[in-house]
Amino acid sequence: MAIDTRTRRNSDIRPLDAAELFDAVLPDAVGLHGELAGRGAAYLGLPPLGLEVDGRSATLDVANGRLRLRSGIASAGVTAVLGADACSDLVQDNASCMGLAMNARVKIAAGSINDWIGWEPALRALFDGRRVHEEGDVTFAAADGGALDLGRVFGVDDDRDEMADFVEQAGFLHLRDVFEPQEMDALGRDIDAWIARATPDDGESWWATDEHGTSQAVRVLFFYEKSETLRRLVADERFAWIAGLTGDGHRHGRGGEGLVKPLGITRGLSDLPWHKDCGQGRHSYMCSFLTCGISVTGADRASGALGVIPGSHRANTMAAGRDPRLDLQPRVIETGTGDVTVHCSCTLHRAHPPVDRPRQVVYTTFVLPPMPGDEGRSDPLEQRAARAALSDAQSRIEAADNDASPQRYRARRGR
Repeated sequence: MAIDTRTRRNSDIRPLDAAELFDAVLPDAVGLHGELAGRGAAYLGLPPLGLEVDGRSATLDVANGRLRLRSGIASAGVTAVLGADACSDLVQDNASCMGLAMNARVKIAAGSINDWIGWEPALRALFDGRRVHEEGDVTFAAADGGALDLGRVFGVDDDRDEMADFVEQAGFLHLRDVFEPQEMDALGRDIDAWIARATPDDGESWWATDEHGTSQAVRVLFFYEKSETLRRLVADERFAWIAGLTGDGHRHGRGGEGLVKPLGITRGLSDLPWHKDCGQGRHSYMCSFLTCGISVTGADRASGALGVIPGSHRANTMAAGRDPRLDLQPRVIETGTGDVTVHCSCTLHRAHPPVDRPRQVVYTTFVLPPMPGDEGRSDPLEQRAARAALSDAQSRIEAADNDASPQRYRARRGR
């Protein structure tokens, strides 16, 4: 079992206009994966999906156990209006349903944004041939054939093969006492210093609002460039060995973000709800990279710990939110100061909000090498600007939803 599940190359992405989308791409996908996607859509109980793109429209629905494509949107239960560039990215997995909403590239004209986001697994079945997760698809087994202990905590000197097997099956890892408290104190001071320098329009931080209406910086972007302490720690062999854990050729991404988790946040991307790191799209281009959380102050149920859903990296399920039909059960990872958590980019995880005291954590990643013959993504400066713009993503999601829907999206604590 490997965690490099990529099937697409960046160099293959190309712009598709409405004519090609509706006359070739959609019909061809239905012909190739209509039965697989239809089974998934039926299992999820999805309403017919209408797509309206630059004057063209069609509806995807299930008939006789297959997904079919029908002209027009009269029978659609949820309708998405988007440009050809956005639809082009959607069918090529360069953006997801949620990713389009978070970046103001779609408007829901009928149904709700929850209906739209719910279609993501079925669309991945349609365009990528990925079976929609069904109950019982994901199982766990220890080396002796018994039950895998999903609560196991590892030390850096434990057997690496056992750790690799755990990550491959469960999609996460908890490493105890990787760094010393004094090192975490130094890292925490760097976070505090850069949080103090942040301004709402600096393009290098995310902001959130608390229950008293106070806006505050909660995430320092591009922290790897700003913190010599972080650069030293990730190069240390106590941490650097993680790159070789699964044998997929991971290398450190030379990036990182410093986070604070204040009390009482009611709006903004601080206590993120259930999501995958590929939840905005691009699963088939980049998964799984490894996201590592350096626990600067420790985290428990009072200070807001990381939640994970073991095995969800092996499930084509909702990547933004937790499907109520998902049979995999969540766990809370309570860490001590200096611990490190590792999770696959397509493992569902969340930040539980702190209720008693705030905490600090740094996230940094090990990424996969380019696929043979592939090339990098677009302009790095463009990617940085897009990352910074996500500070206001909740407002964009609200704007993307159907104004008349009784289930209209509203930002709230933990959402």
